[in-house]
Amino acid sequence: MAPRAALITQADATRLFKAAKLAGYDRARFVSYPDGRVEVLVETVRATVGDDEPNEWDDVLK
Repeated sequence: MAPRAALITQADATRLFKAAKLAGYDRARFVSYPDGRVEVLVETVRATVGDDEPNEWDDVLK
């Protein structure tokens, strides 16, 4: 039995990630389903209020 062809090529995946980055998204993930569907999930990471405060676990984990 011959191996099945890829549902999405590496070149296609690279294009998806580059397009997401150019669109201004910080993270991108794609899911390729066996039935041929491709789902692309993108998000922008936002800084939370208080990020400049030290974390209490920093001293514990040193």
